[in-house]
Amino acid sequence: MALISLEDLEGLDDEQLEDDITDNPEPMVEDDQLLSHWQAVASTHQVSVPQEMTGPIHEMTHNRQQREQLHFALVSRHEKVGEVLYEERVYPAGYWACVTRGEDLYEQSISMAFMKLMRFICKENSAGRYLGMTVPVVSHIHMMDNGVTFKKDVQTAFFLPAHFQTDPPRPVDPDITIVHREPIRVVARTFFGTTTEETVGHQISLLWEIVGVADEFCTDAYMVAVYENPGVVRRRNEIWLIRRNQ
Repeated sequence: MALISLEDLEGLDDEQLEDDITDNPEPMVEDDQLLSHWQAVASTHQVSVPQEMTGPIHEMTHNRQQREQLHFALVSRHEKVGEVLYEERVYPAGYWACVTRGEDLYEQSISMAFMKLMRFICKENSAGRYLGMTVPVVSHIHMMDNGVTFKKDVQTAFFLPAHFQTDPPRPVDPDITIVHREPIRVVARTFFGTTTEETVGHQISLLWEIVGVADEFCTDAYMVAVYENPGVVRRRNEIWLIRRNQ
């Protein structure tokens, strides 16, 4: 059985949604259609979407084109035969909204965390309004001593939009923390498709093969950056190696 990924909860495939609506002979309001679609996807991925997500789903769906890109300073780009193997970047200091979950499955942890972040973005905050979204959404993974197995606790976060960086809104949900992070320097490699523990683990191994031995990067923690939703056939993601000395 396929498992739900962050991308499955982060957006909707309009064509799939249209098919679902056509197959349902009963008239439904738009919000019910959206919720039904999300519940249908989630039910096949071992994650449930509760009724209370109707409002956040509506907000995120209708504002999905208004997303800020998290800017970075490019340090270097490494290419081979015209293909970008990886880039080294520095991301700015700033405030991030973070949620840590430790579900049975990695995919469940990032999905549950993102639903909490959705509610924070969509009015469950001290500003009382839709905050806006930035991409990528970044999940921080820690490894077991064997260097292969993921630890249960995964932190999922997004950089607060620029106009909230000077005065971050407070979350209603106590599981959400607003954290100020110093600049982070990473090696980033793009990959396409889903982000399960299996696919992420494979991409981590592949990146190490390309980079080679590099003592300046962490070997017990990685970041997974997600940019796109299920409506995109080849979803863009990145694996980030984290430099030890920023």
